[in-house]
Amino acid sequence: MPEKRNLICINCPVGCLIEVTLDGDTINSIKGYQCKRGLEYARAECTNPVRTVTSTVRVKDGILPVAPVKTEKPIPKRLIRDCMKEINRCCVQAPVKIGDVIVENLLGTGVNIVATGNVPEAHGKNGS
Repeated sequence: MPEKRNLICINCPVGCLIEVTLDGDTINSIKGYQCKRGLEYARAECTNPVRTVTSTVRVKDGILPVAPVKTEKPIPKRLIRDCMKEINRCCVQAPVKIGDVIVENLLGTGVNIVATGNVPEAHGKNGS
C-alpha cells in the first residue's frame, strides 16, 4: 500500500510543501516542489536523510567546561544516536581552537567532529 509523506523543504526561503508517495523504498511521485533543490531534498529526505550534528565536548583545564562542536558534513540520520554517544565519551585538553578535529572519521563515515569555538587554557593550571 502506498505511503504518503508531507515535507516542508528547507533548502530555500520558499518552504514548499512537498508530498512524496512511496511504495516501500520506491518513490512513486513527488509533488509540490517549485525548484530542482526541492525535488532533490525530497528524494534525499525519503531515501537517505542526513543531518549536521551540533553538540559540546568536555574540556579539561579550560576557562570553560565545554567546547562547541559539530560534524564537518551531514551524517546519516540513523547514526545520530551513536554519534552523540561518541561525542559524550570525549574529553579534550585545553586549549581548544576553532577547526580542531575532536573525533576523526566518526563511526567510519569519513566525517570529522570539529570544534566550532575556542576554549583557552585556564590560568594557574599546571603550575602556570
